[in-house]
Amino acid sequence: MREDLLRLLISNPALARADAGFALMLRAWFNRGFLILQQITWDTPASILEKIIAYESVHEIDSWDDLRARLQPDDRRCFAFFHPAMPAEPLIFVEVALSKGLPTSIQDVLASERSSLDVDAVDTAVFYSISNCQAGLAGISFGNSLIKQVVRDLSLDLPNLRRYVTLSPIPGLRRWIDAQGLEDHAGDEQSLSRLCAAYLTSRNARQLPIDPVARFHLQNGAQILAVLPGADTSDTGQANSFGMMVNYSYEAGKIADNLRLLEQGETVAMSANVRGLARRGHQLWEKAKKIA
Repeated sequence: MREDLLRLLISNPALARADAGFALMLRAWFNRGFLILQQITWDTPASILEKIIAYESVHEIDSWDDLRARLQPDDRRCFAFFHPAMPAEPLIFVEVALSKGLPTSIQDVLASERSSLDVDAVDTAVFYSISNCQAGLAGISFGNSLIKQVVRDLSLDLPNLRRYVTLSPIPGLRRWIDAQGLEDHAGDEQSLSRLCAAYLTSRNARQLPIDPVARFHLQNGAQILAVLPGADTSDTGQANSFGMMVNYSYEAGKIADNLRLLEQGETVAMSANVRGLARRGHQLWEKAKKIA
């Protein structure tokens, strides 16, 4: 019903009050205490696997072989939240690659011919895709709880893991660069990296990060670890971000401090390397504004 309501809301803003009531009710029904975490494997019922293929919204799953490559190898994991009233319908799921060292491109993670790693040799868990499944639950947040629970489970299962990072898209980067009149700098990798860092550390009028994915991770206590040129060579990656991606890092001992930085409105949590890139990126931006 709410999925239908959200469609109607576009042309009937007076329905906003009804939507607020729906959202309040659904937040109560789908609170964390009712959610069940399940690992999705190649042995999961096909009816659910079909839905994982359909609901994947970050990196399209184009075949059953592609899905098997994401689920079956020992160095791959997938976890989903379910609700007891909807046992056959995932609410949100995250795909995880176990690696040795930091990932630098989604091509490497999703390569069909890659060799699987021995899980005793991995030291990093990479969250490379998080997909919400139910349009009617838009605005009902599950991502924070999902990441925290998966980190806890993985740390118990694989005590050799030392880092928990993402390999994340930057959906608004190209649009922002074009809007600022900075497209001439996008062809140079160094300038693009600087502008990317400037974009990721910029805020809107509400003092929140302007990029939606950055907003999600930074509001959950992550820090910007690295920007990655050429990390997504797909058509979507080129269209959205000139192929740029970003690593966010979750470190248990730093989450509270990272959130405090964000709430103070002075800066966002980032590595020293990203800080240097962002400073130079803002300089490029200011220079372009003066010329304009």
